[in-house]
Amino acid sequence: MTSSESMVYRVVPKCACSTIGQIMFYSDHGEFFDGDIHDAKSGMHKWGIDESQPEITRNVKAHDSLTFTCVRNPYTRVLSSFFDKICGIQRNGRRYRGNLVPLLIQKYGIEVGGDDGKQEFDQIASFRRFLLFVRDTIRFRKPMDPDIHWSAVAGHVGTLVANGGRYDQIFWTEDFNTGMQRVLDAVETPHPVELSQIPRFNESEGHGPKRAHPVEAYFDDLSMHLMWEIYHRDFKLFRYDFDNPANKMPVGEIDLDEVHAKLGD
Repeated sequence: MTSSESMVYRVVPKCACSTIGQIMFYSDHGEFFDGDIHDAKSGMHKWGIDESQPEITRNVKAHDSLTFTCVRNPYTRVLSSFFDKICGIQRNGRRYRGNLVPLLIQKYGIEVGGDDGKQEFDQIASFRRFLLFVRDTIRFRKPMDPDIHWSAVAGHVGTLVANGGRYDQIFWTEDFNTGMQRVLDAVETPHPVELSQIPRFNESEGHGPKRAHPVEAYFDDLSMHLMWEIYHRDFKLFRYDFDNPANKMPVGEIDLDEVHAKLGD
């Protein structure tokens, strides 16, 4: 939530969250946060900051500010998680979550492009094995609990609804400018935001190897079956095309009433 309480954003990992956070910071302060917005300890309210929690809770329950979130196609989101979090070296110079990658190499036979993530490897085979691991974490919570970067978007979005919140807007990463502009048009901010002048803050870019194939090459029949098992609510609620992994764009409008009804249980 911005310090001015102009807007509340439910963060969803791998869905333009760094850019949205910086836009919110800029709208209050007239400048961007110097560094990764996820590291900011002041200048905005965050659930991870203890003194922010009662402020956010009060606002969300009373619906005092415009509340929004941003979602993404499950196919491209899980691929992005694989290349960034599994194959990539993180900004602290180490592998994501310490022993996670060695565990995946040992238990699932995944390759990640060597110690630096730069060597060639069979991306398609390794990704499909990673997807099996994702399914195991989400379905069976083994060999570990699901990670926020690949757990379903509906689960992230739903926590706000379950705790008494209500969304005014939900938009797609794939049509970011349209959706973010709609949010900015609906609020008053201490500093005006010219969206066309805002850079993209892709904090994960460059962490891992580049994707060598089109999206659809990574998903065979079995992979798509796993994707439906894991992400069927995301495909249905946020109107993404399950049948065609090559189509990252939504195929219908998001129904906010349906989202609240289905995620409010």
